[in-house]
Amino acid sequence: MENNDNNKELLNALNSEEALHIGQEVSGEILSIDDDQAVLGIDNTGVEGVIPKRELSINNDTNIHDLISIGDKISAIIIRSGNADKDNQYNYVLSKRRLDARKLWDSIETKASNEEIVQVKVTQAQKSGVVVDVDGLRGFIPGSMLETYFVNDFQNYVGKTLACKIVEIEPSDNRLILSSKVVKQEQQHQKAKEVISKLLPGDVVTGKVVRMTNFGAFVEIDGVDGLIHLSEISYDHIDKPSDVLEVNQEVTVKVINSDPDNERLGLSIKQAQPSPWEQVKEQIKIGSILHGKVSQITDFGAFVEVLPGIEGLVHISQISHKHIAMPSDVLKIGQDVNVKVISLDIDKQRLGLSIKALDDNHNENNYAEKEDIQKYLNNDSTGFSIGDLTNLE
Repeated sequence: MENNDNNKELLNALNSEEALHIGQEVSGEILSIDDDQAVLGIDNTGVEGVIPKRELSINNDTNIHDLISIGDKISAIIIRSGNADKDNQYNYVLSKRRLDARKLWDSIETKASNEEIVQVKVTQAQKSGVVVDVDGLRGFIPGSMLETYFVNDFQNYVGKTLACKIVEIEPSDNRLILSSKVVKQEQQHQKAKEVISKLLPGDVVTGKVVRMTNFGAFVEIDGVDGLIHLSEISYDHIDKPSDVLEVNQEVTVKVINSDPDNERLGLSIKQAQPSPWEQVKEQIKIGSILHGKVSQITDFGAFVEVLPGIEGLVHISQISHKHIAMPSDVLKIGQDVNVKVISLDIDKQRLGLSIKALDDNHNENNYAEKEDIQKYLNNDSTGFSIGDLTNLE
């Protein structure tokens, strides 16, 4: 009876061994350890497998006795049959390192699919980026994916921990590409939305000029940049922002539009200041004669600045008594001119001006002509009627 049981156990072991194949995951107990390898008794098979030191851990410099102990229960995968190696006395060659890596890749693939943020440690700087440790796997962050700005020296990143997202993964090629720039951009976008959502049109706040362009200036408020269009910088006419602003200058601005979803913030310096039109009632009346300077010329007329921040339109028909094809034929930007106020709408901030109304010579000649015509019409002796023409026949 005992022999039958032994034969049955041997048969089961042989069948189990035949069922084992390369790539299969197995479990067992560590039976022995030396400096170069460990022997694992594979559960329910009666056979043994050897795990070389290099297949125990990705860190080959670690002492093997610090990694495992006799009696430890571990899992590994079969990487080849021992019979293929004539010097190998064991049935199979196993790898714990590759099984751990397979599980890590599975975990990393799940995180990539879910667009999770992973914490990685920079282990090495290269010419084109940095090598990182991702839960025991080797990954790479290209230099262009490190920051939201250009980075030239990657050596300063060694030893740092970075929050990243996986942008490319291919386990079969051990290819793992990450980006910390994506995470930082997302954080910036979220912060921008939070800051902008708290700023409402009409709010007056303080910011710092961070950069300027031909069309306006960008002002930073709590880490978010808002745009001041050129037309909203000053009540005075200016050609470019640098005429009145400097980078790092602190300015008081008024929020004129706020769009958190599109992360847009419109600001105005001039609307945060008293409007010069508030003083117009006291200084300008219809019929007033003012001195000003031509600030803009268009096809339909010229704008003249008569007070700081106050411009009026001289329509082409009000420039001269003579016919002119274009305002630029007789006027130039920066030219000093005298004008007469012919219309005023303070609510709409509109001021109508005339240059030709100040042409005294033309006014005197025009008045004399009207007076002569009136005398002629009043003198009966100098006129004749249709009846007079009939009698001539």
